[in-house]
Amino acid sequence: MTEIDAKIDALVPAWLTLPDIAEMFDVEVTRVRQHVKEGLLIAVRRGENRALHVPAAFIDGDAEQGYRIVKGLSGTLTLLRDDGFSDEEMLEWLFTPDPTLPGTPAQALSENRGTEVKRRAQALAV
Repeated sequence: MTEIDAKIDALVPAWLTLPDIAEMFDVEVTRVRQHVKEGLLIAVRRGENRALHVPAAFIDGDAEQGYRIVKGLSGTLTLLRDDGFSDEEMLEWLFTPDPTLPGTPAQALSENRGTEVKRRAQALAV
């Protein structure tokens, strides 16, 4: 869990608090905190009260079918961590537009194009 600068904050279009996610998943906030601790999600401190927030793009689904973490996100985060990326650097990479993708890696993950995102994450280590 880290604090982010204004540049990274501006890259992420929408944020959710941990209680928001807990309500969406119908679980206790401690379970969402565990997801952050296990590296399944990235949470950063932002806003006036420095509350923990997760990019909304990391959550998929709807109220009818249920919510879940975007497919391929945890594997991508693991690859980036193994490459030595900090949470802030991972957010910057995931939310910076890439015209060859097209869009951002976070968009590609939410559109089920995770294979290409993971391939690019692996290439960063080389």
